[in-house]
Amino acid sequence: MQNAKIINDPVFGFIRVPRGLLLDIVRHPAFYRLSRIKQLGGANIVYPGAQHTRFQHSLGAFHLMGKAIQSLLMKGHFIFDSEAEAVQAAILLHDIGHGPFSHVLEHTLFQGVDHEEISLMVMEQMNEDFRGQLGLAIKIFKDEYPKRFLHQLISSQLDMDRLDYLKRDAFFTGVNEANIGSARIIDMLDMVDDQLVVDKKGIYSIENYLVSRRLMYWQVYLHKTSVAAEHVLINALKRAKQLYQGESENNGSADSGQLSPSLRFFLCNNIDHDLFVKNAECLQHYLSLDDYDIWTAMKVWCNHPDPILALLSRDFIHRNIFKVETLDEPASPERQQQKLEELALHYHISAEDANYLIANIEVGKDMYSLDDDQIEIRFNDGTTRDLIEASDMLNTSLATKKVRKHYFCYQRL
Repeated sequence: MQNAKIINDPVFGFIRVPRGLLLDIVRHPAFYRLSRIKQLGGANIVYPGAQHTRFQHSLGAFHLMGKAIQSLLMKGHFIFDSEAEAVQAAILLHDIGHGPFSHVLEHTLFQGVDHEEISLMVMEQMNEDFRGQLGLAIKIFKDEYPKRFLHQLISSQLDMDRLDYLKRDAFFTGVNEANIGSARIIDMLDMVDDQLVVDKKGIYSIENYLVSRRLMYWQVYLHKTSVAAEHVLINALKRAKQLYQGESENNGSADSGQLSPSLRFFLCNNIDHDLFVKNAECLQHYLSLDDYDIWTAMKVWCNHPDPILALLSRDFIHRNIFKVETLDEPASPERQQQKLEELALHYHISAEDANYLIANIEVGKDMYSLDDDQIEIRFNDGTTRDLIEASDMLNTSLATKKVRKHYFCYQRL
C-alpha cells in the first residue's frame, strides 16, 4: 500500500501528501470546499487563465513547506517529526477561512470578522474532529510555540504562502516577468537565533521576489478592472441585503427559493463579530458558501424586480464592468455629486439609490514593510543585516514607499 497520496500539480509537478493527519486534512469537507473558491476572485475578467483555486494554492504552499523543512534539516537544524507535521498542517489550513471571491464577503454579508480569524475558528472545529491532533499546528499558527521560526514559515514577509501564490498566480495569469525563484530562495534559507535568515548568496533572488511582488499587486491583484468588477459584486450584495431586510423584502421572496440557504441566511441577518463568534450557525452557513452560491444568485438576480439589483447583476454576469478613473486624490464631492445626478437621471432612480452605481476606492501597497518580520541576510562572518541595509539595489525610501491610488468607478451609460 502506498504511504502517500500523489497529486499532479501544474506548477510544481508531483506533490506527495503522506497518509495520516495530513491526508485526512486534504480529504476533509472544509478543506475540499476550497476547490470551489477561485484564488484570484474576479481577476479572470482581466486574465482568463486565472481559474486556479485556493485548494491548489494550499497544496502548493504545503509542498514548499516540505522543501523548506528539508532545507533546514540539511543545514543541521533539528526539527521533530511532530513539529514538521504540525507546521505542514498549519500551512495547509492557513486559508481555510477564505470565503467566495476572496475578501468580498468580509465587508458585505457580515462585518468585523476577517478570514484569518475564521481560519482559526475552523481549525479549532477540525481539531475536535481529529481528536486534538491539530493542537500543535494551532499553536504554531497563533505564534504561541517556542520555536518561532516555524510560525515565520507560515506568516512573514518570506513565508511559504507568499512564495506559492506569487509563483502560481504569475503562472496562471501569464505574467511571466513576475515568476520568482522559489526553489533557490528555499535553498538559501537558514536560521540564526530562532529567526529565519537568507544566505547572502540568495540576496538577488530576494530582490527579484520583492520586485515581482510589487508587479503582481499592481498588474494583477489591484488591477483597476479587477477591482471595479469586485465592487460591482459588492454593491450588488449590499443592495440585495438591503432588499431582503428592508421594506422591499417581498420583492426578493419570489426568487429566494432559488438562492442557497446559506447565502439567504447572511442576506436576511445582520451578522457582526460577536454574533459570528458566538453563534455556531454562522460558521456552519459560512462553510457552506463557495463561488457557485454567488454566481447562482447573480444569475437569478438578473431578472429581479428591483432595477438596481438587476442592473448590477447583469453587469457582473455579462462583464459590463464599472468605468474607472485612476486619480492621485479621491474624487471631489462635486465630481461625485455630478455623477450621481447623471446616473439618477439616466436610470430614473433617486440620487440615494444611484450610490449603488458608483464606488470610491483607495488601493495601496508597499514593496517591503518595516512593521512586519524583516528579511535578514546572513553574511560569511555570521553577522546578519536587514535586507534594505544589505542590498545594493534597494533603499529604505524605495522599498518601503506606500504607493496609493484612487479609483473612481461608476456605471457605464
